[in-house]
Amino acid sequence: MLQVFEAMESEVRGYSRMFPAVFDRAEGSELFDVDGRRYLDFFAGAGALNYGHNDPAMRAALVAYIQHNGVVHSLDMATAAKGEFLQRFHDVVLEPRGLEYKVQFPGPTGTNSVEAALKLARKITGRHTIVSFTNAFHGMTLGALSITGNSFKRHGAGVPLTHSVVMPYCNYFEDELDSLAYLDTMVADDGSGVDKPAAIILETVQAEGGINVASEQWLRGLAALARGHEILIIVDDIQAGCGRTGPFFSFERAGIEPDLVCLSKSLSGYGLPLSVLLIKPELDVWEPGEHNGTFRGHNLAFVSATAALSYWKDDTLPRETARKGELVRSVLDAVVEDHPQLQGEVRGLGLINGIACPTPGIAAQVVREAFSRQLIIETAGPDDNVVKVMPPLVIDAEQLSEGLQIVRDSVRAVVDTMPHNTFAAMEATI
Repeated sequence: MLQVFEAMESEVRGYSRMFPAVFDRAEGSELFDVDGRRYLDFFAGAGALNYGHNDPAMRAALVAYIQHNGVVHSLDMATAAKGEFLQRFHDVVLEPRGLEYKVQFPGPTGTNSVEAALKLARKITGRHTIVSFTNAFHGMTLGALSITGNSFKRHGAGVPLTHSVVMPYCNYFEDELDSLAYLDTMVADDGSGVDKPAAIILETVQAEGGINVASEQWLRGLAALARGHEILIIVDDIQAGCGRTGPFFSFERAGIEPDLVCLSKSLSGYGLPLSVLLIKPELDVWEPGEHNGTFRGHNLAFVSATAALSYWKDDTLPRETARKGELVRSVLDAVVEDHPQLQGEVRGLGLINGIACPTPGIAAQVVREAFSRQLIIETAGPDDNVVKVMPPLVIDAEQLSEGLQIVRDSVRAVVDTMPHNTFAAMEATI
């Protein structure tokens, strides 16, 4: 069946090359191909399936809504499904955290949320420049690409990407340079060549950029710097949010309150397209219809998202995520210790973790080996140099243990088959 994809689908396709199977069914942390083969999922839809595939409660809510002839498409008209989601989001997420945000539905995907945030920040401040960070990834539309670090993705734009300035992320220089002091100087000095920015946008954990975790101290310092210069803070929580790092928002650990927050991916809970931009009320200066889109009222996604928020009625999920994350990192630490020639570095927080491999191509080989053992994982980082371990948050203990053993076996298989001079050459350059 793969032939039809090769014949008909654009060359731009990626994951069907990485995972050459035709998938037919999915449940929880498992995928099944058309031949009935079972695969464990440590990919979770690139973060869109934090609650696993086809959660029964969400599926039941969707089926009931469809059988009721519920409104599916509504642009930004008021619907019962949207109202129920907004009320549940306020009651379960915002109010318990003492947060007050207006909710904008900018379009179906994460990059729509980012574009709306950039546009609104410039409207609020009257300034044009956006500060982003090394190794950032914010989406594939032009505004989002202008604040993305990956050169391959940026070059795909085909036009100059402007009105943005890149600054070093936390520990980008391995503490050789105080990145916050550098940013502060560049913003404050009229001779630096950096115009006062409208906003600073960041991921508190850079997922696609290589699982780079900003420290709580750095995040608090950045928030204070922004306040001091009257610059807006935008947190892109598209992949690290909705519980991936433990708390619902990834910035909760640092005790900061961004001016704007981008959410998508697992917000719908079921893998349906849904994104929002959270806006502090005093910053909601849009004119009616000033920013719109045909698919910003996806009612099926509202239904599943409302059901998904049942996971946040207490602290069971974040506690389990923290516990599972510690287990994952302990296993990855053991893998690195068992294979010192790998020169691996374990990175992560909550249930987004990985092993950074300095030898080119090693991470990709581990991913291919894991797939041959029926585990789906992907790479991350600017050179695809990180083996990224990101299972659904709800994965059970047996499946988590099984998948981690496959990671162990896959790394061992790759290391054992690599020519010795590959690692010798690497060590000579370190």
